[in-house]
Amino acid sequence: MSPEEMVSRLLYRDALMLVIDKPAGLAVHRGPKGGASLEDFFDALRFGLPRPPSLAHRLDRDTSGCLALGRHRKALAELGRLFRSGAVGKTYWAVVEGGPAEDSGHIALALGRKDVTRGWWMKVDPDGQPAVTDWRVLGRGANSSSGAKSTWLALEPLTGRTHQLRVHCAEMGWPIVGDAIYGSAPRLGGPPLHLHAREVLVPLYKNHAPIRVRAPVPPHMHARLRACGWQGEFDAASSLAAQSVSTASP
Repeated sequence: MSPEEMVSRLLYRDALMLVIDKPAGLAVHRGPKGGASLEDFFDALRFGLPRPPSLAHRLDRDTSGCLALGRHRKALAELGRLFRSGAVGKTYWAVVEGGPAEDSGHIALALGRKDVTRGWWMKVDPDGQPAVTDWRVLGRGANSSSGAKSTWLALEPLTGRTHQLRVHCAEMGWPIVGDAIYGSAPRLGGPPLHLHAREVLVPLYKNHAPIRVRAPVPPHMHARLRACGWQGEFDAASSLAAQSVSTASP
């Protein structure tokens, strides 16, 4: 990724916060094994400040969409507080294999580390940390070639556990398309993970409405979403409450 490409992924900018559209397949920070990460390109997002912005939260390597950054130490501390307290609203879009019979629901399944040899892989664990997800169906469809049924879901994590949405969906019997860890996708040659951080709602400023930012759907999700009834970024059914936000200053 070039500095120009990094800047082109900017969705929102003000004095305290940036929100970027994270691409799928790129880790947000360098892991113990090294390799390229999104943080490597944050210097392009200084916009006149002496230091680059820092991550206010995390997204999985294979998840795309809204990623919030704090522009300086004070902003990062406030954003961290908001994320930790659950004050930030987060909506993900996912395409899952099969799908629920109901149109909405609530998942409350505690999660724990799978085992020390699996890194950050997680499992349902009654003795683990509480993990809660609300979900609703946005559309249903089937693969045009195989006929396999799939469902377009809006997922709202009320807690922020590692791999929470992936484990919760798999445990309910409808894993996310492309999930090679918790679902049925092959480790090589399968579809990319169909999980996208569609929107964040950040109450960053007192006496101002929360900042609402929306990330466009990545190309690798278009076909399966269309099969479930999505009609593109200007589909009125995708909700007036999810308007995209560009550069702003309260």
